[in-house]
Amino acid sequence: MQHALDALDAVAIAGDVAGIAASHDAPEVRVAALLEPLHRLLPFDGAWVAVRDDEHQGHRSLASTGWDRRTATYLDGPVLVEDIEQLGLHRSAVPLRVADLPVPAEALRSWSECLLPAGLHEGLGMSLFAPGGQHVGFLGLFTESAEAPSDDARALLSALGGVLALAVDPVRALAVAVRTVHRATSGVLLGRDGRTAPLPGLPGHDALVPPSPLLETARGLHDGPSTTFLLPLPDPGAYLRVSVLAVPPDCGSQVAAVVVLSPPGDLAGLTRRELEVLGLLVEGRANADVARLLGVTPRTVATHVEHLLVKLDADTRTVAAVRAQRRGLYVPRGLLPRDSRAG
Repeated sequence: MQHALDALDAVAIAGDVAGIAASHDAPEVRVAALLEPLHRLLPFDGAWVAVRDDEHQGHRSLASTGWDRRTATYLDGPVLVEDIEQLGLHRSAVPLRVADLPVPAEALRSWSECLLPAGLHEGLGMSLFAPGGQHVGFLGLFTESAEAPSDDARALLSALGGVLALAVDPVRALAVAVRTVHRATSGVLLGRDGRTAPLPGLPGHDALVPPSPLLETARGLHDGPSTTFLLPLPDPGAYLRVSVLAVPPDCGSQVAAVVVLSPPGDLAGLTRRELEVLGLLVEGRANADVARLLGVTPRTVATHVEHLLVKLDADTRTVAAVRAQRRGLYVPRGLLPRDSRAG
């Protein structure tokens, strides 16, 4: 057996792992830094830490060291996923040693085709699960020695599973983006197929439940790092600010955006009708078209436009529209109350 971990060593390793995992660095940076305390836990000859990549039915390496590129590419492919499922590791956070395997290592393709030929014979492997139970990644520490890792090393790695998952979880990167939304109150992850998933750290909202005009509007308007607009609420004069944020590539191609709700902030003294008119100006509508859509006279629209120019300190309606977009004072037509839409 490998040498047992000293209690003070275990505490130091756990503290270092927790500190690195809690950092706001990119997942690749966090995981690279984790290799040092993990090497103290188990002096490995090869290490592989990866995030799940369901789109390609495999993994994407965040750290891969101790072997050639062929081995690294193999580990990211579908064979290891099959072995993980065969061993039930996709449902369990308990680390496994080769000595613990229910079948000989040679019976597993990842070992017979890759790890054993690479000169590796033992180690610790474990799936990583986010707090909600989502399988987010996998960690493997491998040794050339056939000596099984100690019970202490296995127990400590098991205890650190949740912290290690925090380090690799790509959804964590969204927390940085969400913090840019002042006083965010609720939010969801919006998939490209229109479905939603919970956003860690924020509750949901009735307006964010599919099918939702708000979500359809968010998908249609999302362009660039962020888009903001206003959601009218049933109470007269009440609004929520909607922020549609781009997602980091780490989150996978199935996630289209993050949709976050927050208080409306300063509305520049604009009335409900002025905001409705302003939204249609942002869409490039002429006064006559605005009048038809809102069921009012062109003269009434002209009066509202005059008020908008004063309140937004704009010389022209084009400048007013640009400032409205920059300040998130845009109410998309699809979100107007039904009694405001005549056509």
